[in-house]
Amino acid sequence: MADEAVLFVYVTAASADEARRIGRALVEEGLAACVNLPAPHTAIYRWEGAVAEDTEQALIAKTTAARLDELARRVRALSSYDVPCIVALPVTAGDAEFLAWVGMQVRLPPSG
Repeated sequence: MADEAVLFVYVTAASADEARRIGRALVEEGLAACVNLPAPHTAIYRWEGAVAEDTEQALIAKTTAARLDELARRVRALSSYDVPCIVALPVTAGDAEFLAWVGMQVRLPPSG
């Protein structure tokens, strides 16, 4: 079923604290099975006609296609960015037990 497809959703945040807050909310609310926060990085980008450079924090959320729209709405609500990066990458292969675990986590109601 297409809605069961596992996705890695790449999101950027203004700081490690913001990324941690967004990541925790996504997992607590059952929108992501897991969120990884790799090391902060430098982003060079064009914004409002000028080239800018800032430190950002990425987060990678594991979810399913069925939860992507809700996850994206939640990220936009929690992000300090006017236009947060929210990009879904399909997982085309992987450990069957892990992929099933992702699907189970985002189907369950949040605990607690």
